[in-house]
Amino acid sequence: MASEFDDLLAANADYATGFTGGNFDGVAHAGVAIVTCMDSRIDPLRMLGLDHGDAKIFRNPGGRVTEAALEALVLGCHLLGVERILIVPHTRCAMASYSQAELQERVGESAGTDASWHAFHVIEDQVVTLADDVRKVRAHPLIPDRVAVGGFLYDVDTGRIERKV
Repeated sequence: MASEFDDLLAANADYATGFTGGNFDGVAHAGVAIVTCMDSRIDPLRMLGLDHGDAKIFRNPGGRVTEAALEALVLGCHLLGVERILIVPHTRCAMASYSQAELQERVGESAGTDASWHAFHVIEDQVVTLADDVRKVRAHPLIPDRVAVGGFLYDVDTGRIERKV
């Protein structure tokens, strides 16, 4: 039976033939956790010179520190070797380019139904929001003080990150 996933399953079969990560322990070998956007222009490991197994990566629209991101960071710090946390939103992000109403309208048009009831994590000022997210992580009672936390902005046009917080 043909499937809309056949191309991906075929690519996975090719990937699996040379797969050597089966004995991986799941610990962040570089001690790094990254919270970043789901944007496909971002390659979190390569942008920091890391390899498979070096970091824990949490992605969501806008690269926000949500409750789910905090849960992942707490687990990473206590169970998975995380010693450094990078929060990395990016330039030209849709979550920072549209208002709540604009996103609701665009999603509603695409869905063919009213989306005005759905709240998105819209970002009015990326640097202010980034500073708030860094503070949220640093203030969390289950994130140890020994863990370094930094806020960075990734430039999708140059591939560079710049520390903002």
